[in-house]
Amino acid sequence: QVDRYLYHMRLSDDALLDVMARFQAEMVKGLGRDTNPTATVKMLPSFVRSLPDGSEKGDFLAVDLGGSQFRAHQVKVFDDGKQSSQLESKFYPTPKEVIQGSGAELFDYVADCLLDFMENRNLKQKKLPLGFTFSFPCKQTKLEEGVLLAWTKHFRVRGVQDTDVVSSLCKALQKHKASIDIDVDVLALVNDTVGTMMTCGYDDQRCEVGLIIGTGTNACYMEEMRHIDLVEGDEGRMCINTEWGAFGDDGALDDLRTEFDRELDLGSLNPGKQLFEKMIGSLYLGELVRLILLKMTKEGLLFNGKVSTALLTKGKIEMKHVSAMEKHKEGLSNTKEILTELNLFPSEEDCVAVQHVCTIVSFRSANLCAAALAAILARLRENKKLLRMRTTVGIDGGLYKTHPQYAKRLHKVVRRLVPTCEVRFLLSESGSGRGAAMVTAVARRLAAQRQRIDATLAPFLLPLATLRQVKDTMRAELEYGLKRETQASATVKMLPTYVCGTPDGTEKGKFLALDLGGTNFRVLLVKIKSGRRRSVQMYNKIFAIPLEIMQGTGEELFDHIVQCIADFLEYMGIKGARLPLGFTFSFPCRQASIDKGTLVGWTKGFKATDCEGEDVVDMLREAIRRRNEFDLDIVAVVNDTVGTMMTCGYEDPNCEIGLIAGTGSNVCYMEDMKNIEIVEGNEGKMCINTEWGAFGDNGCIDHIRTKYDREVDEGSLNPGKQRYEKMTSGMYLGEIVRQILIDLTKQGLLFRGQISETLRKRGIFETKFLSQIESDRLALLQVRRILQQLGLDSTCEDSIIVKEVCGVVSRRAARLCGAGLAAIVEKKRENRGVERLQITVGVDGTLYKLHPHFSRVLRETVKELAPQCDVTFMLSEDGSGKGAALITAVAKRLHNVGQK
Repeated sequence: QVDRYLYHMRLSDDALLDVMARFQAEMVKGLGRDTNPTATVKMLPSFVRSLPDGSEKGDFLAVDLGGSQFRAHQVKVFDDGKQSSQLESKFYPTPKEVIQGSGAELFDYVADCLLDFMENRNLKQKKLPLGFTFSFPCKQTKLEEGVLLAWTKHFRVRGVQDTDVVSSLCKALQKHKASIDIDVDVLALVNDTVGTMMTCGYDDQRCEVGLIIGTGTNACYMEEMRHIDLVEGDEGRMCINTEWGAFGDDGALDDLRTEFDRELDLGSLNPGKQLFEKMIGSLYLGELVRLILLKMTKEGLLFNGKVSTALLTKGKIEMKHVSAMEKHKEGLSNTKEILTELNLFPSEEDCVAVQHVCTIVSFRSANLCAAALAAILARLRENKKLLRMRTTVGIDGGLYKTHPQYAKRLHKVVRRLVPTCEVRFLLSESGSGRGAAMVTAVARRLAAQRQRIDATLAPFLLPLATLRQVKDTMRAELEYGLKRETQASATVKMLPTYVCGTPDGTEKGKFLALDLGGTNFRVLLVKIKSGRRRSVQMYNKIFAIPLEIMQGTGEELFDHIVQCIADFLEYMGIKGARLPLGFTFSFPCRQASIDKGTLVGWTKGFKATDCEGEDVVDMLREAIRRRNEFDLDIVAVVNDTVGTMMTCGYEDPNCEIGLIAGTGSNVCYMEDMKNIEIVEGNEGKMCINTEWGAFGDNGCIDHIRTKYDREVDEGSLNPGKQRYEKMTSGMYLGEIVRQILIDLTKQGLLFRGQISETLRKRGIFETKFLSQIESDRLALLQVRRILQQLGLDSTCEDSIIVKEVCGVVSRRAARLCGAGLAAIVEKKRENRGVERLQITVGVDGTLYKLHPHFSRVLRETVKELAPQCDVTFMLSEDGSGKGAALITAVAKRLHNVGQK
């Protein structure tokens, strides 16, 4: 009979899955900037960004306002490796005149209670951080601020709605400060649900959901920042206080609400509001049971149709009665006793029926709560992109704790609705008090960590004045390299390339190009057509250079190169042709002519012996002779930077600068012959290969080098050399990041203070990881995956810090590179004697091409430091291959013109 009567309160799994889907849709609405104003589930950001990590410590105060009693707490958090804490509390009543009076009276009362608590514990002289648990919906814009949206739970205090409750508490405390020695720093405003999650999070770091099922009901969870439109920033996570009690206020649950739910709502203090809470919270379940029993009695189904005063009196049946009547182990004795106390004089059938009503009402509460919780768990799993997820839900609230079957029912239904989530339910010990202290402790830890991280990264943030200084120093070093008397001691060598022209479009023919500059070696056949059908066709093959050859003897290296050329000529079927060849050799060379290049010194990990001080063209010719299979006309030895300039110059005659920003870093530009004192002649121009990677080798930029730069330099193959390159090029940025990460880990700011074996390995943090980690499209989850590939088990907070470190290092590299380039374009402007210079820079290199921000920061810096120069950046298409062939073609053309 009862089952038929309460048929609509029994919800099938399909109905619950439907509720789950509806709640997920409401969550999305609440998180969206445009949809939030009309959303019923407000999804309020709490500005709690981190869970406890076990390193929190200190003394904290907490006050807790939101239930039938006001509580003050002192929490001691011990840094003893056991994650232990000690809680001392005092309860104060919340008189009706206070909870339904004025705002000033309420906060004066809270301040009085706190003062009493501090006096009793001799805490008045100490300055203690305070966490304020305020269990009502608040809109927060920071952790220590919250504007009350609406009162709930019988609170009706005047003049508080739409005001900041923290400043009201601070004002009340300030009154006391004047007369009594009390100093309290309110660091955090916390909802009791968030407090519950934080308390359980201290004991179990998997806890990322908080649930309250008591007088009221609510849930919070850790949401990805990228989904929270209401808060700036995409990095990390933040706890969202769902305020799910209002779910259904827009009619979304009307089909599930019964006539009893509607009657209960109409008789409440806030009709039409908190409808989900009224179907779940213990404040309302007793009343729901009363309304059902009343109707059944009126219809003659119970108590012989006799309606007692108890059934007519609102609030007469409470949740404690419902819980007691559902203690099935007691049989019907509890039920009979309670009903008799209420003057209902039940028969045995009445007791069975009433007990069944209680079960259906509380079971529906558990079912609905499980459906909404399952929606949150499913969202967490999707956010993490996991097939299966293990997580912990921290729970508090009288209904969950005291009802004999509620917890078991809730667990069972949740596991049925989200079988892909392994959920541990952890009961919170004094969540709202200890939790507020935990939030405060975490806030203090994060503030202290932030200070230390900022101090670590501060030397990388170069102000404009410092960059101008770098530009001026670079300019001076360029001049030293061009002057005859200072060239020998100059660090920026300003090497003449004997490339005296850029392409004019008349170049044509077949050319071979070799490209040696990194771990790969390329051979290319380049066909250039002139005239109206001007084009460049290329065929190439890539060969690896094993480490033992890179660091073996010079003879082995050049024999390997010739072996690769022989393979290519055979592959292309052109072994018999004596083709002109351009040799891109991307290492510092001193040239006496376009086809003579003496190696100044190896860079980029090369260490082949008996090469430095030798002519690389002669070494290549000798290796070809040793093989005795083919002959080639080696016309030009070319630096990759010059090749880049020439490739772009073929497309844009205004291109007179070449920049490489990749594994290494270098620049070349067309200099007036009259300024190049180390080469005879004053007419025309010649391309100068600056070899600016060595800028600073004389100590002129030591003031901007950090301890991490020094560590990277000391551990490199060429300590003390290429210092500027080691701050700006792809080969070293990852290593700088690794050194910073080790230091932050040693300081206990990363990876729980544990330096993994992987992190100890030099070179493990490749620059490609910087590009991936800094990508705006990459969620922190993917950053964590990259770090996991490196054997670094990172938390969400770790990932944010790693991303920040990568950003600071690559930004400094781009700005330093920009300062150097600004010196070059300013020199070009002065050479031409113009007020404004328009010039194109040909650029190549993986750092410029693949890093998500390097190119933009570089361009912005050049604009800031050389405002009178309009610089266009042109991406080079294969400067080292096509460029070498074009230089060879230009050299042939100029040679032919000379002969004529």
